[in-house]
This record gives sequence, structure tokens and C-alpha cells, in this order.
Amino acid sequence: MGQLLMVGFDTNATLDSLNDEIGSQHIGNVIYLGGWEGADKVRSTSAHLQKLTSTQATGGIGLIIAADQEGGEVHQLRGVGFTRPPSASQQAQLTPDELTTQATQWARELKDAGVNVNLAPVTDTVPADIGRANEPIGKWGRQYGSTPRTVSRAATAFLKGMLAGGVEGTVKHFPGLGRIRGNTDFTTAGITDDVATVDDPFLGPFKDGIDAGAGLVMVSSARYPKLDAKNAAMFSPAIIDGLLRGRMGYTGVVITDDLNAAAARTLSPADRAVRYISAGGDILLVGDPTVGTTMLTALATSAAGSPALSTKVSASVLRVLTLKDRMGLLPCSIPAQ
Repeated sequence: MGQLLMVGFDTNATLDSLNDEIGSQHIGNVIYLGGWEGADKVRSTSAHLQKLTSTQATGGIGLIIAADQEGGEVHQLRGVGFTRPPSASQQAQLTPDELTTQATQWARELKDAGVNVNLAPVTDTVPADIGRANEPIGKWGRQYGSTPRTVSRAATAFLKGMLAGGVEGTVKHFPGLGRIRGNTDFTTAGITDDVATVDDPFLGPFKDGIDAGAGLVMVSSARYPKLDAKNAAMFSPAIIDGLLRGRMGYTGVVITDDLNAAAARTLSPADRAVRYISAGGDILLVGDPTVGTTMLTALATSAAGSPALSTKVSASVLRVLTLKDRMGLLPCSIPAQ
């Protein structure tokens, strides 16, 4: 079950800070947080983390090691050995071929440092009449454009570069954060998109990203009452199982946005875990490893008493392992090139 958890590794933490989580609690995925300086530090940390995997610790399965390396304001890996990508709005000024070429080089830098998943690109469309008033995306220039066509054009070019450089990409934040005003990381106010429907054109960039080979889809913690009147997206069977998996045909890994976000903390850690997996999600992303292990314990306890949840857990683990096989992380996998 540890394959369903991704925990944060802060740049200021000691090298052995996740030894117990991986070795004894079987956690299968890590994200670098806090702004890491220099490829040498990242590379040595990645090597240390992968050496912790073993038959007893992780079933011999390698780790997903992820970072947010969108560009512009959002680049967790910095300094010597890493190019700082321009913002998404600047990337969108390149031709698709130019962007793919540059993204391929950025991906090779990540792969060389042991990072195998980039939690990018942003595939949210921020309407021009909202622009910088959109706190999570528009304010920081994280959007590729104000129309779905512009977003799809650049985001798919970025994804193709990631894959060409040996790194899995992630489309986010499904089904879109472009119309909200508040930032779900910090508030529960202004985080409702009351326009989005199953026929929303803003879903187009997500579908195009999936078709371009995105290994993961990140689901948001905002609310979409015309899709689900009761639940935030990450806890919504209608949005994950119904819209994303059913209507859009996505069969891959779904990962949360940060489960420590203000918008998610309206629920207990146990409820966040159980309701997310029940809705059809796969990987629980949480910066604090102690909260993550609490979530796994709650999930295991609940699944033991619920055949329906146990089936959901098994399906989620299978999707994660299928992705890891594609990445060359299983003992029987052909190593990823």
C-alpha cells in the first residue's frame, strides 16, 4: 500500500530522514520540496533514496522521485546543473518544435539528477478577463494561455520533451483551476468554478496531454458544482471515476494536489485518504511524511473492513505499478532509456 503515497523531502532535511519511511513503512514515492540547490546534491540524494529500495522495503520496486519543475516562479531544482525554464506564458511564445527541444534538455537534466517525474505542465486555462486575479495560476504566469487551443499547443510540446528526455510528465490541475480566484493551498474561499461541465472546452488540454502520453494526471482540491455538488474534485467519484476515467477514457495514474492544502484540511487525514481512493484516485501526495503514514494506516484499516475499498486499493496499486513498469522501476522491467 506504500506505493500509494508520495511524501515530501525538504532540502534542509538530513540525508537519512526518509530511511524509516521507505525501509519500514514501504513508502514508494518522494517529492523534492523547498528549493534544492545544485544537481550534485539532488543526484546524491536520489541515489541514496533508490538504494533504500529492497525486496523487504518496497518489494524491489524503485521509487518515483518527483519535482515541480514547471519554469518561471515554480522550479524546485536550481543552481549548477539545472536550467531555469522560462514561465509557461513565455514558453508558449516558442514554436512547438522549439519548446519540445528545450524541454527535452530540461528533462535530461532532471533524469541525470535522479528525478523521474516532473509534476508539470500546467494545463489550466486562465481566461483573459480573469488573468492575474486567478491566485494559483494567473498571478504567477503559470498558464500557457487564455484559450484551450493555446494551452494544448504548448503543454503537449512540453510533455513530448519530457518523455523524450526520459521523464514522465503530469497534466494538472484537473478539471482546471483557471476560473477560480482563491488559492486552494491557503484558503477555502473563492475556490469554486461554477461554470465547468462535462462538455467544458477547458478539459481539452487535459485530454490532449493524456493523448500525448502524460504519465500522471493531478486532480485539484477546488469545487465544481455542475460536476459534483457535494465534493471537491479530489474526493469526487463523479469527477475522477466518472468524468476522467469514464467519459475521457483515462486509465493511468491520478495523483492529488497537496493533501495538506487548506482546501483539503476541512477533512481529517484519515478521511482525505479514504475518500480519495474511494473516488478513484491513486497516489496521495503529502509534504509531511508523518501525516502521510497516518493516512496509510487509516486506509489499510478501512480497506480491511470494506471489500469495495479493498478492490479500489488493489486497482490503484496496479495502476501505479503499471506506470512504474513503463518507467523501468520494477524488478522485471526493461530499464527505462
